[in-house]
Amino acid sequence: MSPDVFIFGGAIVIVGLLILVSISLTKKRGHTFDKEDYQVDFLRIENSLDRSNEASYAMAIVEGDKLLDRALCEMGVQGRTMGDRLKKIGKEEFSQLNSVWHAHKLRNQIAHESGFHPEYRQAEHALAIYKQALKDLGAI
Repeated sequence: MSPDVFIFGGAIVIVGLLILVSISLTKKRGHTFDKEDYQVDFLRIENSLDRSNEASYAMAIVEGDKLLDRALCEMGVQGRTMGDRLKKIGKEEFSQLNSVWHAHKLRNQIAHESGFHPEYRQAEHALAIYKQALKDLGAI
């Protein structure tokens, strides 16, 4: 075989590898969300937060957490609970992973600690975190 055949074959292999690397670096996770659906749902949650209704604070946090969990499940992130899924998702998906964990822990306090009542500012902050997390995933 002539050296030209080896050079040509090597060039094809290198170009193929470069294409694979560029595809893997540019695609998010290969999932496309129905952004309008997520935007409508998140707007409904934001609008449910009412400063004059303390029960709405907890409900908004829980609903925001559920919406983010739905997005993670839709992406195919494995795990029995949202906490399990957050452990698997990794820092590269979220611009503020520690904040997402904080908001999720707040949700857990609501769900598991009787007598815990979040403040309005906590609910407002948690919703901002969930909104950014959903943006990071490409859901809204």
